[in-house]
Amino acid sequence: MIGYLRRKLGLMSSGGWIAGGSWAGEAVTIDSALQLSAFWACTRLIAETVATLPVQVLERGADGGKVSRPDHPLYGLLHDSPNADQTAVEFIEGLLLALCTHGNGYAEKVFTGDRLTALQPIDAAAMTLHRDQGDGELRYRFVDRGRSYELPAEKIFHLRGFGAGGDLGLSPVAFARQTLGIAIATEKAAGSTFANGIRASGFFKFKKSLSEPQFQQARVNLVEPYNGAAATGKAGVLDSDVEFQPVNLPPKDAEMLLSRKFNVEEICRWFGVPPVLVGHAAEGVTAWGTGIETLMLAWLSTGLRRYLVRFEQAARKRLVAPAERNSISVEFNVEGLLRGDSASRAAFISSMVQNGVYSRNRARALENEPRDSSPMADALTVQSNLVALDRLGATEPADAAARDALKTFLGLDVKESGHG
Repeated sequence: MIGYLRRKLGLMSSGGWIAGGSWAGEAVTIDSALQLSAFWACTRLIAETVATLPVQVLERGADGGKVSRPDHPLYGLLHDSPNADQTAVEFIEGLLLALCTHGNGYAEKVFTGDRLTALQPIDAAAMTLHRDQGDGELRYRFVDRGRSYELPAEKIFHLRGFGAGGDLGLSPVAFARQTLGIAIATEKAAGSTFANGIRASGFFKFKKSLSEPQFQQARVNLVEPYNGAAATGKAGVLDSDVEFQPVNLPPKDAEMLLSRKFNVEEICRWFGVPPVLVGHAAEGVTAWGTGIETLMLAWLSTGLRRYLVRFEQAARKRLVAPAERNSISVEFNVEGLLRGDSASRAAFISSMVQNGVYSRNRARALENEPRDSSPMADALTVQSNLVALDRLGATEPADAAARDALKTFLGLDVKESGHG
């Protein structure tokens, strides 16, 4: 049983899986795609950002408000540890990485009685789906350590990626194979250029035909010493009217550097990630000031949100018991993204407290500070000038008493001066 529960997600075991041929003539696999720095950076940014956001299990009350349920069984699985081998961050990170490569992430649901007690990740490359011919129910087949398993849909947590509403999400690697193939070919060309000492390939031209001994001698003296990066800096002598005729396109004419930069932007376009977030400043884009802040906010609202909502809805549909779906929900706390910006976080908390949304003790809890024992620390307060229009100018009894006491102290006649 322990061995059965210790299945691990082996993304790299799918290295032989080929997304398809490319126009550049390069075979595109998940392994080869991840060797591209832009592809690695985009998938890592999405997976790590989502995985490190705090996960909450909330219960909706009769009044429509939501309260945290840390005592719910699902909270421990998604917030702390879903199985014997992984932390919650590692588990969610693996699901998001599978989503960004295969288009689908899978985990087996392990029950003890009716209680969900573990989520075991399953290699997306080992999974196949089919519909039962009799009842049309969805069935999941996968191979683990040479043994085949088939489980019904209620035993699988399936995180689907972007798609047309079918049983499977679409694989970004498969559909981006042309872009990835060009990027791989460009990187190979750059590597080949440096491997040859940044020298052009070509032929040595002789004015007359060479005998076989002369041909071998020319190869030994002219070709072999100047191949490879280790030959950089060597000089040679050409005699007998020997000329060198290059046959390849110089890197400058091929605009290799511009091609490599454009490949980064193309890969970022597939993932909806601003290039500056993966360390690439596109033409006309600055990495400083309010410009980068605006790009960050745009990515959080339009790029990252799609992954957050997709996971939240999948968890509610496939992890929450049917009887609890009307009241229990799983949500990411995006406030965790503000922790790196102390000024924005302070302004947010101040606004929530001053407008009566958060109590002071709740604000202290967000900062991992101990609770205050004062009764007012749990009260919702607002600024005193935010009153109803019909109360403008009205004087509270306590204010009037304080003013009268001050006038008495100053020797003024309270009756003569009035309360004005």
